[in-house]
Amino acid sequence: MDRMPPLKALAVFDVAMQHRSFALAAEALSVTPGAVGQQIQRLEEWLGVTLFVRKVRAVEPTPAAEEYWREIRPALSAISRASSALRHSGSQELCISMPPTFAAKWFSNHMARFVEQHPGITLRVSASTAITDLASGAVDLAIRHYDGVPAADLQATLLTHDRITIFCAPGYVERLELHELADVRRATLLHTTLHPHWVEWLGRFAGMTPEQVDAIGGLHFDQTLLAIEAARRGRGLVLCSALLIEEELAEDGLYAPFDCELELPKSYYLVQPSAAALRPAAELLKEWILAEFTA
Repeated sequence: MDRMPPLKALAVFDVAMQHRSFALAAEALSVTPGAVGQQIQRLEEWLGVTLFVRKVRAVEPTPAAEEYWREIRPALSAISRASSALRHSGSQELCISMPPTFAAKWFSNHMARFVEQHPGITLRVSASTAITDLASGAVDLAIRHYDGVPAADLQATLLTHDRITIFCAPGYVERLELHELADVRRATLLHTTLHPHWVEWLGRFAGMTPEQVDAIGGLHFDQTLLAIEAARRGRGLVLCSALLIEEELAEDGLYAPFDCELELPKSYYLVQPSAAALRPAAELLKEWILAEFTA
């Protein structure tokens, strides 16, 4: 009997465990569900144990499969990461992942300086709210908006704490006569999924109850950049970070009518895998981002 299990079957097993489905694993691997089943059966025969209980239109990992996967997954991730690093060691193409609004409102306004300083580097930006798997090697760096709780496989560097306040278009305050925070009851609140903190903000600075805040008219957006644009057009008050509206502030498209700022438990971090050194091009991008925030 070979000392090493069939490596192709191991790779298929890893994907099947991630998706808990042969059909979804087949889709991810661009093969048929039958081909996935054959590779799993091959691995089961080599190991001499059952890895999945086959049910009608579903499969369920056995306890043995769960334990086996926990043991081998770090090694599979290390193989993938090392292979990707070697394959792209001389490449000047980089991929960085970040939240969509951050990409559109901050990074797009700053990245020209990096491109000008390093014309030989091709930069790909992945704008997504999904947590990126940095261990795969497909993404070099990520900017994340989270609480900074340490992860064993990641190295996180704080970029900036997230502080939010009310912004609106010039003339909006005068038009609605919002001279005091209590007058916000007459405004339209622009709600976002990134900063859903109107109850906390108005409770702390205006003494409003949650019921009073809920009674204020509002619009809801799943993308902060849409709420920012609505505020710029005089449609209401947006609660967000000045980091995301640098351009609007510089052009006097938005301003903060009240000097009250709430620091959030979440901050912006630059994240990279802790198990491997960055490629030279990725290290240049990291140094540039840190310098931009330091400046």
